[in-house]
Amino acid sequence: MYLSSGQSCDGQCGETWGTCSCHATCVSLLTCCGDYRQYCLQISPYSGTMMGGSVFSILNATFYPSKQEQLTCRFRGEIETVGYTDGEGKGYCVSPLLFQSGWLPFAVSTDGRNFNSSGEYLSVHPSKMDAAFKVTLVNSTQWQYYGTPNTAGTLRMTWNPSLIGDTDRVNIELWGYREVNTSTTDTTWEEELPPLRAEWTYLYSLGKGLANSGSFSFTPKSSEKPYSDWEVGSVRVSSSIYSDGARNIRAVWSGAHALAWHLEEAFRQDSAAWALDRCLAWDVLEKSLPNFLEEVVDCPCTLAQARADTGRFHTDYGCDMEKGSVCTYHPGSVHCVRAIQASPVYRAGQQCCYDSTGAQVLTGDSIGGSTPDRAHDWGSPPYRDPPRIPSLSHWMYDVLTFYYCCLWSDHCQVYFTHRPSSGCRHYTPPTAGAVLGDPHFLTFDDVRYTFNGKGEYYLVLSPDRGLSVQVAKTNAQLSLTIFDLLKASYKLSAVAMRERSSDVIEVRQAEQQNQLEVLRNQQVLSFTEQSWMDLHGVFLYSPTPQNVTVMFSSGVGMEVRGREGGAMALTVLLPPDYTNLTQGLLGQMNSDPLDDLLTSLGDVVSPDNTSPEEIFTFGASWKTSNQTSLFTYDSKYLLDTYYYVKHDPAFVPAFSVSEDPADPLVGDMLKMCFGDGAQFCKYDTLSTRSLAVGNATLLSFRSHQTLVQDLESVVSCGWLASPRYGEKIGTRYLEGSTVSFTCNSGSVLYGSPERTCLPSGEWTGEDVSCISGRSLLSSRYMFENVSFSFRSMKIGTLLICGTGRSIVIGYITVLKKGNMTFDLTLNGLS
Repeated sequence: MYLSSGQSCDGQCGETWGTCSCHATCVSLLTCCGDYRQYCLQISPYSGTMMGGSVFSILNATFYPSKQEQLTCRFRGEIETVGYTDGEGKGYCVSPLLFQSGWLPFAVSTDGRNFNSSGEYLSVHPSKMDAAFKVTLVNSTQWQYYGTPNTAGTLRMTWNPSLIGDTDRVNIELWGYREVNTSTTDTTWEEELPPLRAEWTYLYSLGKGLANSGSFSFTPKSSEKPYSDWEVGSVRVSSSIYSDGARNIRAVWSGAHALAWHLEEAFRQDSAAWALDRCLAWDVLEKSLPNFLEEVVDCPCTLAQARADTGRFHTDYGCDMEKGSVCTYHPGSVHCVRAIQASPVYRAGQQCCYDSTGAQVLTGDSIGGSTPDRAHDWGSPPYRDPPRIPSLSHWMYDVLTFYYCCLWSDHCQVYFTHRPSSGCRHYTPPTAGAVLGDPHFLTFDDVRYTFNGKGEYYLVLSPDRGLSVQVAKTNAQLSLTIFDLLKASYKLSAVAMRERSSDVIEVRQAEQQNQLEVLRNQQVLSFTEQSWMDLHGVFLYSPTPQNVTVMFSSGVGMEVRGREGGAMALTVLLPPDYTNLTQGLLGQMNSDPLDDLLTSLGDVVSPDNTSPEEIFTFGASWKTSNQTSLFTYDSKYLLDTYYYVKHDPAFVPAFSVSEDPADPLVGDMLKMCFGDGAQFCKYDTLSTRSLAVGNATLLSFRSHQTLVQDLESVVSCGWLASPRYGEKIGTRYLEGSTVSFTCNSGSVLYGSPERTCLPSGEWTGEDVSCISGRSLLSSRYMFENVSFSFRSMKIGTLLICGTGRSIVIGYITVLKKGNMTFDLTLNGLS
């Protein structure tokens, strides 16, 4: 219902007046001002690539510009594109090139002056767009190796013709990207990167007025300067009604790629030499830039840790074991993850790759090893300028240079000098707490208890870090009798959270069984188009309606799962710097379970021999208030149930359930509920009269236990190098692992042929060297008239001789045996 109160939403979206509302919650509360739909816009589709060219329609609003006017769409308060209307007044906007991802404001105007209708549009990282909405480069390997030995022929691309609109003819164009140094001085950049400007430029046409058939093939020709200077770019398909290089028009783009197929003739004549020149030039440039390696986070030591630490690491779409492990740039790996957050100063990224055994793959052992990135692939706020631009900055600093050194030439050692794997010696896993079932709590220090209050409560509160995680509990079984309701337990029905000034994220039960609904700042989000969203201070990932992952900038992670019977399961992952900084229902994270049940008044309830009634009092102390609540009250039920009552003191739960042998449910329950977690399983089965609910609780408990095991700390002793003139056997460097060494024929091994990683993080034995016979002969020095005692030295003893600043290292060998002395040779290695 829309209210005609005299109040208007003209330029006031998000506001709430005394008589009506322009806030998104007004739709379900039936309190919207009469012109809400006209000024607070909803769009479809709600997302598109940050490269621009996506068209969305404006729903439930009409626009009738005059013949002299047109619909104008303004994005981010500064970038304007030409929109249009149809015969029924329905408006359409075309998204521009944005150089950033995330939700962005847009506004529309019919006169070019008054932009009083507004909404939000989701700009998406190009590689995270569904392939159906992009130009597909058929046989992408051929495209990116074109001109190298044995790679030539015809190139083909495809697209969905409907994405271009109602047009029979299209133009196909090549656009290039580069980042230009705008500094006027020639200097070494030791503390920061030089000032850069992003350039996205039309280069030339591949075809004009072509049939919009959804397919195009051509045989590329070498380009000449200045076009050949552009080495990264994309192909664009647009209607032929537009002039060459027209910006911000309806179009569909390919992903960014290395433009091997258009490079100058010199590349085709000798691609390896051409690429080596670029590789060496990059090597010189990289040495002049600040060292970002010291501030990137260490990788998890194992694949299990990498997949469990969802607050700090997320699957790399380029190497995903759930999608077949197509790891183009990391051969030998089966799965990679990326650090979600860019590094604090240089905004660099981290990538971690793992093999089929679960061990980290390192660049010291394989071309497919983990590599840090000077420019984070996903970009970093505030985006827009290099090197923070999603995808494109990463291409310039980290991907194209990989082509130079590793793929188009055989000089990967140059690349890995600047992009070595970080290893995991300093990685510390997060600590996990959980809420599951009816509901049961597992604190960060593994205290387990059940709290069945009705209301809203602090699950985790950390004033020092600005973190607030709140849970709401209600009874999901609305069909129970009044008598049953008095004794029933209250399930977790919603969780709301915020860290410092981030967006407020709420996850709650949806109307559909076991499905979840996500809200951002009290507005419902849809994941029908995108499973990943970049928000303010937080990221969201929801691959299915039953699963939501929330990732804050500090590395705090939340995993929310919809479960059988309308219950929710929640896991909270806190990084190590939250130690001693938490309170609430999940306790104090300090490895001391005895102080976990700390009330909001500062009293500690012992977890041992504590009655359910005392636990209930402890839980009730952590109720929220109207001033601190993060929840959305967008229905009369929520207002009545939670807004006015944060904790219902009149509700007394059933603190225990009876296992009556005469109960026909008990026999099946006992067969199902066994082992660790059986107590929770039994309680939920009997309290809900559902074996399915009890089983869901048991599965959630076991899942949490597996997560805790996966996150156990692992000791790493660090990478060991293969000896020159020898071989290393073994590439696992964790506690208990053994690495062996052998030398090539004609070489002598000095040091320990076998080394084992100790719990202390140190390797047994000594460093290994293989001394070749050629080296022995080429650097031989005779000590004449010098005698050494046989008792004090033996063959193979290391000698270090020095005069002034010159030092020579060698080993003792026998030349001639005397009565009690040896004449010796110093085999110089320096």
